[in-house]
Amino acid sequence: MRPELKPRNPNFSSGPCSKRPGYSLDQLHIETLGRSHRSALGKEVLAKACAQTAALLGLPEGYRVGIVPASDTGAVEMALWSMLGPRPVEVLYWESFGQGWMSDITKQLKLKDVSCRSADYGQLPDLSAINFNSDIVFTWNGTTSGVKLPNGDWIADDRKGLTICDATSAVFAMDMPWEKLDVVTFSWQKVLGGEGAHGMLILSPRAVERLETYVPTWPLPKIFRMTSGGKLNEGIFRGETINTPSMLCVADYLDALAWLESIGGLAAAIQRSENNLQVISEFVAKNNWVHFLAEDEVLRSNTSVCLTLDATPEQVKKMAKLLEAESVAFDIGAYRDAPAGLRIWCGATVEASDVAALMPWLVWAYKEVVGV
Repeated sequence: MRPELKPRNPNFSSGPCSKRPGYSLDQLHIETLGRSHRSALGKEVLAKACAQTAALLGLPEGYRVGIVPASDTGAVEMALWSMLGPRPVEVLYWESFGQGWMSDITKQLKLKDVSCRSADYGQLPDLSAINFNSDIVFTWNGTTSGVKLPNGDWIADDRKGLTICDATSAVFAMDMPWEKLDVVTFSWQKVLGGEGAHGMLILSPRAVERLETYVPTWPLPKIFRMTSGGKLNEGIFRGETINTPSMLCVADYLDALAWLESIGGLAAAIQRSENNLQVISEFVAKNNWVHFLAEDEVLRSNTSVCLTLDATPEQVKKMAKLLEAESVAFDIGAYRDAPAGLRIWCGATVEASDVAALMPWLVWAYKEVVGV
């Protein structure tokens, strides 16, 4: 039968992601609009965004947080173009974005001493024999594959190279071993449901040392430059952005951080995300026609939950369109490069009650389209 109860919020997109519960534009503090980001007020607000991020994440002493252009992609590219070169590079990937970093490193930067460890969608590559004399580039959570790293135990404490981690769909939803990570990037539009176009760049003291002791042989665009006269431009990590940010987006991000603090901080955000995954796990256990793309439970992402179905790709697309037409789930089709299936965002801003309300609709849509 056609279910009666619908999710109150049908936004399950994996980016931009759902706004926090109770979100309203009227609640944003917008006194910065129409003001220069270089004004005292502008600098104060941007610095607050950096400082609150560091505090809520519990970053170690000496780690820096900066707001940079072009979302997570811009943050990753800044790190790759500014820091890679002096050591061999190993790239780990198990989905499309990690594969994209491999392509940039070999085809755009044209580095020669590069190796990769890859795995099919739904799996992780072998992490047991990595050479930590090399710089290691990897994603923490495969947004398009639904596979996450379970921990950082595989990362050597005495590594010589840097660990450069694209964690855009992990930060604020998963425990991150910060001491093991030298460069971490993420974007506002993922776990906290912020707006796009701005990236966050977190640097360890080891990453800062690389920036201050190594000069790439290739030219760097202005928006990639983090040093001046051989020293880190500390202003970037105090809110003095390289180019003009959207102060409306900054206000939106500060609203998300305030909400996170109000619910209990990082631990509460992680728990909310894991609760959402648990709802889907119980559903999959009861329905033999739906499966996790990540077969190993330990590797399953609790943000970008990827499912495969006993259905043809065309049938899966029809299901997604049917659910959208019913206004019960928007934007849940699998990523274009991933195996056919559904991808349901379960980050901290999503309510478990909405995930639970969606599950009967999946059954209904499957029977409507597949006919069993």
